[in-house]
Amino acid sequence: MKLLYHNITRLLLLFLLAGTLGLHAQTPSGGNTRQLITEAILSSGDEQKKKISELINADDVALTSTILTKWRKSEVYIATDAGDKKVPYTLEEDKPIRIDNGQPLTLPQGSAVETDGALRKAIASTLNLLGIADPDPKVRQGAVAKLGGQQKAEYVPLFKARLEKETNAQVKYTLKEAIAITELADASPEIQTEALKTLGSLYSKRSGDLLKKFAGDPSVPERQAAAKSSLVKLENYLSFCETIETMFRGVNYGSVLLISALGLAITFGLMGVINMAHGELIVVGAYSVYVMEGWFTRAFGDAGLQWYFIAAIPFAFVNAALVGLLLERSVIRFLYNRPLESLLATWGVSLVLQQSFRYIFGPNNVPINSPSWLIGNFTILDISFAYNRIFVVCFAALIILLTWLLLTKTPLGLLIRAVMQNREMASCVGVRTAQVNMLTFAFGSGLAGLAGAFLAQLGNVGPNLGQAYIIDCFMTVVVGGVGNIIGTVCSAISIGVATQTLEQVLQNSVLGKITVLITIILFLQIRPGGLFPTKGRGLED
Repeated sequence: MKLLYHNITRLLLLFLLAGTLGLHAQTPSGGNTRQLITEAILSSGDEQKKKISELINADDVALTSTILTKWRKSEVYIATDAGDKKVPYTLEEDKPIRIDNGQPLTLPQGSAVETDGALRKAIASTLNLLGIADPDPKVRQGAVAKLGGQQKAEYVPLFKARLEKETNAQVKYTLKEAIAITELADASPEIQTEALKTLGSLYSKRSGDLLKKFAGDPSVPERQAAAKSSLVKLENYLSFCETIETMFRGVNYGSVLLISALGLAITFGLMGVINMAHGELIVVGAYSVYVMEGWFTRAFGDAGLQWYFIAAIPFAFVNAALVGLLLERSVIRFLYNRPLESLLATWGVSLVLQQSFRYIFGPNNVPINSPSWLIGNFTILDISFAYNRIFVVCFAALIILLTWLLLTKTPLGLLIRAVMQNREMASCVGVRTAQVNMLTFAFGSGLAGLAGAFLAQLGNVGPNLGQAYIIDCFMTVVVGGVGNIIGTVCSAISIGVATQTLEQVLQNSVLGKITVLITIILFLQIRPGGLFPTKGRGLED
């Protein structure tokens, strides 16, 4: 009889809970929302905890959640009227508002309601239950995940009832997962077996440890087989997701290399000048973004932070192009066809520029705030894609397209290709090679500035930022084929993917980079001209 009474009581409690959270919404007999909360606050001991749990019956979920959250933080207060009647209230915009009727408090303010660990735990449990019916899908998903992890059988009817009404795909997934995880605590091996199969079909990462636990338990062969099968599915799924994520990181890293090396590919391929100051031109673009952010923030406040990067992109290109133009007119034009001298001279220029950055902006890295539309990520198949990295990949593709159009569809592009093929012959037919060199070097420097603008969105900016990319830039250009844009694209993406893959396989970033470097050295022994060697009479000599 005692067991029967216990089961009946438990069943009634489940129906009571299932009638809450908007699943079977009815007006509670205990009064409206504010009255229920008031009664809970003014109660004490076990009666108070019971009334807190009954707050899931309240009509106004949002109001209940707000007041309970304040109560948990000890932000609920008690005032006393002339007749010793206690009146609970909260502060809203520093104004005392009564909880029982929502009106301003006219009594003298009192002290905060004391809360202990047990009371806060009871409040947190009720908040989680209320969270299942929250209008925000993310809140619902978080509440379901937290309750599912507790593996309490009394929550299963709530999850199933909510699942019938849920419209959000991610919350539906979490509800199914929570039901299966909770059912693993059931005493019936049949229910556990079905739950294990469900978790396998869901590819549930949260259940990995539970699957391993049951896979190692031979007491029930069917249950163990289901656990092993689901564990294999999960491991294959995680391996697939890891592969895709590694490929994405590789493409992203390759896009950064591509943007950084594209300008060098043009100037190096056209002029044969080893520009060791290319990294500092990248830094010019990065600091241009920093300056533009400061201007927009001072002029427009927080609104300027959302749009400054749109203006910073052309600003970075122009600044780096002007610095490149000055470098070409003052140093580079005297060193054509003298690679050793150009290497030493541009190395000296890079040191001067680094010290200039330290003098103007300081020796420490400066943080740059990204616009809100570049912050965050979205998830597909448990793979996270950051918005800023997606933006870098897309813009790299756009830059390649514009560069290709410039070189193949414009008069300037025709002159650049002519000089690249044979400088002397182009000069003989009237091409002003000095002007072409100047404009090309400025354009390549501008591309380096764009690289700096995008790197500024991926990390902090400092005087030595360019030094981290200069070697990789030269490596990318040489492997792709000097002066070949398509080769540079293929080289950058290949190096990026190979680097990230080897780092993942070897579990060591340094070993991964060393392996890539050794592979490139061996590759250049076989194909000194790179993937797509540029052919022309001038280059054959």
